[in-house]
Amino acid sequence: MTARSQATFWLAALVAFIGFLWLFSGILLPFIMGMALAYILDPLADRLERAGMSRLWATVTILIISVIVFVVALLVIIPVLASQMAGFIDRLPAYVARLQELAGTLFQTRIGQFLGAGDLNSSVDDIVREAAGWLGTLMASVFAGGRAILNVVSLFVITPVVAFYLLYDWDRMIAGIDDWMPRDHVETVRQIGRDIDKAMAGFIRGQGSVCLVLGLFYAISLSLVGLNFGFLIGSVAGLISFIPYVGSIVGFVLSVGVALVQFWPDWIWVVVVAGIFAVGQFFEGNILQPRLVGSSVGVHPVWLMFALFAFGSLFGFVGMLIAVPATAAIGVLVRFGIGQYMQSRIYAGRGSGGGGSADSQG
Repeated sequence: MTARSQATFWLAALVAFIGFLWLFSGILLPFIMGMALAYILDPLADRLERAGMSRLWATVTILIISVIVFVVALLVIIPVLASQMAGFIDRLPAYVARLQELAGTLFQTRIGQFLGAGDLNSSVDDIVREAAGWLGTLMASVFAGGRAILNVVSLFVITPVVAFYLLYDWDRMIAGIDDWMPRDHVETVRQIGRDIDKAMAGFIRGQGSVCLVLGLFYAISLSLVGLNFGFLIGSVAGLISFIPYVGSIVGFVLSVGVALVQFWPDWIWVVVVAGIFAVGQFFEGNILQPRLVGSSVGVHPVWLMFALFAFGSLFGFVGMLIAVPATAAIGVLVRFGIGQYMQSRIYAGRGSGGGGSADSQG
């Protein structure tokens, strides 16, 4: 098979895969979640096998423990989050009105007069109203999407079944895929596969741990301070921390806005709330990210954000789930392509290896 034929084949396969995702994106969620769960838990199953347990019993044990942990978390955490979400949506108009009032009070001071209170106050009012409208729409869409996402049949029945079978057959599936690879390039494909696995595992398992730790830190800290809806805001901030900078910014803005309404003019508590996110960012950037994630992904945060928005726009929530693994895989393939290019005659040029000396002598 010529290089052009190979390129045509892989391009056709990519187009078919994208078409499949687009066509069936509405029903893929439980299968993607089951695959992700199996991928995350496979190293644990391998360890239990090495300890003497059969693959079947290792799979059964892992899934039973996972289901128990999930159910306990569901019974303890979800009711609190649902209650705070309902209360936050109900009190959002009052918070917006209070923030506008505080902004108006600020612009009546000398600082406001110096800045030009009239136009600036009007601009801030417009910004607050638009932000409130956007936030309300976001909450409504998340809630509506959440009812679809938390479909009892798909997530509580299909996902565990898919995860069980994939986890049980994971090693055999990998061996089968290896058998499909072209024999002339099998070692190269295996190395690319190992690099993709390292990048994906480093981000999915590492960043998942970072999100969990940050979510617990923000939720517990804001609750201890006494911030209204602190557990909800902290949990959301930790959950969306897999998007670079977005989780901390959203959590900071929401928490400081609520703190201003709740604590003002006792500004010291507003500073404490802001300080919680400053500590969280320091902890994430200097301890969690280097230790749990490191540089294994090799994808710039800007490209990661672009991939999340692009895949989410094309394929919805399922697209956001596959955005990070797909970006990690694409990053590995791009680096491999660049390495091949830099070793080729296209990069080195025809005159490499002494051709330039003849020109200089002439």
